[in-house]
Amino acid sequence: MNYILLRDIINLVEKFEMENKNYTADISGFKHWIYDEIRVQENVIDEPDWEGKENGRSPESVINTLIVHMNRYAKTYSKSAMHNSEFSTQEEFIYLINLQAFGSMTKMELIKKNIQDKPTGMQIINRLIAQGWIVQKKSETDKRSKIINITASGIKVLEKQMDKIRQATSIVTGNLNHLEKMELIRLLDKLDHFHKPIFLRNIENPELLDSVTREYLSDKM
Repeated sequence: MNYILLRDIINLVEKFEMENKNYTADISGFKHWIYDEIRVQENVIDEPDWEGKENGRSPESVINTLIVHMNRYAKTYSKSAMHNSEFSTQEEFIYLINLQAFGSMTKMELIKKNIQDKPTGMQIINRLIAQGWIVQKKSETDKRSKIINITASGIKVLEKQMDKIRQATSIVTGNLNHLEKMELIRLLDKLDHFHKPIFLRNIENPELLDSVTREYLSDKM
């Protein structure tokens, strides 16, 4: 057995556990961390140009703007996918897709899965119940909670629109090739793992920015 290699691996795992703030504490997070470490050490950075760069516009500003733009583009295609359908909003079919894919769950589990606040999520769920696309029943483990399921009618209306939904989904990824899509998934997944625990804490708006900066980004300031 190569004990030198084994010691190096153990030391690498220890470094990962000590420095890790943005990756999941599992083999997937470990692999992503190693990948990023190698890129940093080898200075593998193909820095693009962007509007306003010469005037000092930060990469953080560009990233925020592009994410907002992508959200708006996606919503435009979703509206087209819903044209002449029984859906009122894209959230309605996203909720149904989650229920069909992941099975029954509590109302709050579904709302959190879609990263929405409780009032907005409850409005969507109530509309779906009124349409007869989902049903609710009391949880057997927690009488205070209600479990919701997609109905046969919900599956039918979803399947009727799925071709259009898949078409919209395909258009959103645009002209990216397979490798670019995989890299984008990796980066967005990394951001999602950073932001989701913060979102689920429901920090009050007045304290949110300072709290996140202090607790999660202090080493970058």
